Amino acid sequence: MTPITRRRVREQPVAPPEEETGSAPSSRSRAGSAIGDVLLWLAAAAGAVCIVLVVLAFTAQITLIMFRTGSMSPTIPAGSVAVVQRIPASEIEVGDIVTVDRDGELPVTHRVTSVAPGTSDGQRTITMRGDANAADDPTPYSVASVRVVLFSVPGVAAVIAGMGDPLVLAGLTVAAALLVVWAFWPRSPRAREARENRGSS
Repeated sequence: MTPITRRRVREQPVAPPEEETGSAPSSRSRAGSAIGDVLLWLAAAAGAVCIVLVVLAFTAQITLIMFRTGSMSPTIPAGSVAVVQRIPASEIEVGDIVTVDRDGELPVTHRVTSVAPGTSDGQRTITMRGDANAADDPTPYSVASVRVVLFSVPGVAAVIAGMGDPLVLAGLTVAAALLVVWAFWPRSPRAREARENRGSS
């Protein structure tokens, strides 16, 4: 057995510190972390949009409507979603695209072609026509208020309608819960340090 002298101890290689010898995070873990961050930002953005829409609905009476038919094409094609705001009848002008609620029937959204006084100061009698139609709607509408179209986005009605499906809502709820659990799940000190370094670089 060879005795261990002070010289042999000095000549032995010194192991590097533990944090330097540890392997760097794999590219797969970095990609997974980046994807998780993107999903968290998307979820946060979606939540912010929902909050803004709720606030606008209560404070400014701004809501969304979906176009299932093409009667307003090409201005607003079928499958579009429009942002609308309720206004009093006294503010209606010829050329406005408005939504009129009808008792026992679906609302109609067409362009105003004429405005006449109603039976009271707060009412107006209006005629409307779809941009794709050759004639005005069969009967005029007596209204105290309407929802005027502020702007529209084509092709997103199917997506918004699908969001209301119970199975889709359940899937989104589960996905959101898993995302939150993943975001707050305790990580190893080394992975946490690597994540902080990426954030500060």
